Amino acid sequence: MSLFYTILFLFVSLLAYIFYKTRKVQRLPPGPWQLPIVGYLPWIDPAKPHESLTKLSRTYGPVCGIRMGSVYTVLLSDPQIIRQAFAKDACTSRAPLYLTHGIMQGYGIVCAEGDRWKDQRKFVSNCLRNFGMVKYDGIRREGLEKKLSNAAEECVSMLNKYAANGSIDPLNTLHHCMGNFINAIVFGKTYEEDDEVWKWLRHLQEEGVKEIGVAGPLNFLPFLRFLPHFGRTMRSIVDGKEKTHVVYRGILEEHRARLAQTSEDEDTPESFLAAFVEQMRKRNGSESEYYTEPQLYHLLADLFGAGVDTTLATFRWFLLFMAAYPMEQEKVQLEMDRCLKDGEQPTLNDRTVMPRLEATIAEVQRIRSVTPLGFPRGTSEDTKIAGYDVPRGAMIVPMQWTIHTDPAYWQDPFEFRPDRFLAEDGSFFKPEPFLPFQNGKRVCVGEELARMILFLFAGRLLRAFIVSVPAGETVDLEGECGITLVPKPHRLAFIPRRR
Repeated sequence: MSLFYTILFLFVSLLAYIFYKTRKVQRLPPGPWQLPIVGYLPWIDPAKPHESLTKLSRTYGPVCGIRMGSVYTVLLSDPQIIRQAFAKDACTSRAPLYLTHGIMQGYGIVCAEGDRWKDQRKFVSNCLRNFGMVKYDGIRREGLEKKLSNAAEECVSMLNKYAANGSIDPLNTLHHCMGNFINAIVFGKTYEEDDEVWKWLRHLQEEGVKEIGVAGPLNFLPFLRFLPHFGRTMRSIVDGKEKTHVVYRGILEEHRARLAQTSEDEDTPESFLAAFVEQMRKRNGSESEYYTEPQLYHLLADLFGAGVDTTLATFRWFLLFMAAYPMEQEKVQLEMDRCLKDGEQPTLNDRTVMPRLEATIAEVQRIRSVTPLGFPRGTSEDTKIAGYDVPRGAMIVPMQWTIHTDPAYWQDPFEFRPDRFLAEDGSFFKPEPFLPFQNGKRVCVGEELARMILFLFAGRLLRAFIVSVPAGETVDLEGECGITLVPKPHRLAFIPRRR
């Protein structure tokens, strides 16, 4: 009998040894206690998720792991760790969210991954360069700058008209002017301000952003779609997407009709739609896999949304902070007055000689990160981040708000100080922890275009107006957080400057 127990003991010991040597030991990032199924979701404030997650990051460190429903999530709040993580191929997948998987189906560029994402990113990047999105002066950039300047001048003219008798909410005017510029480079067409289709598209974009924000829990708890409230929201989002694609199909047909009436193909397409159609014509067979109409419609929606939403929100914050901090506004205007002659307007070449304007825009981007949780990514395979094991299918969140308000990087981080971005010699200075456009392999492909838009619009409007808070009103700088952090509805006074 003792021999039996001896053999059994040796057998069990051998199994334990084999298990010990072959098992995969995981060292997951530290994190809080959580509930089954829902994970940490009950403790996240839906109105201010960036603040809830910032508290976690402050408690558990620069790499923090939580479960948000069915999605294992890693919060990164160290700029160096983010740069290292997002430089890896393993961290270039889309975030594993139900809505993006279910609605976008891997089309477009924001939710694309793998070879489709690489192909479409290269296509978009080439188009932007051809349109003039380059850092150095030249014929193409001059053409793009002219379009941008015209859009900014139209904005000044409309604000002059609408604000002549008092304060206004500038949102509709800004949305029209910035949106129409994006329309020109995405679709190759623009709209009149009162065009019904254009008004509907702007309304749909605003409502779509809100609805996706409301439907946020669906990303982590897909079974919620069976509840009436979330079911209606889901259907509304899908319905909005399909109706938008009908409009895009009409624009596509208009473009093809114009091409049919010309004897020669366009040498250099001036819109994403035209460039995509040209690629569809050139490619055939297996090469056409990424150049189909469904891909075109999703790509156009991504480009328009990404081009307008974050840039518009940033510029709204800029005007609001200029009204709230008139001394900082005056410093920018004095700089412009020194650098420009009477009647001259800021140009892209003035960025080097007007560093305070650039610094003020950057400080707005820091103190009010319009994407406070960055653009989350997903892991395509098991990987390591800062020594911790991160499993395949995890969501990686670059905590922009946390970094941009961290007193370890910024003295008095909640104070508005554009001087943070000015070096001792007065030139524009970009600190390492400043990450408004993210970084890595999926860094914002339109970063330079966004910087152009913000500089020219900000320069033209502050050249033309003193922006102020209406008498008897107060400024609310808290904002509302959905997909992006945007100002609450507000009114501003635009008083023409006398120079």
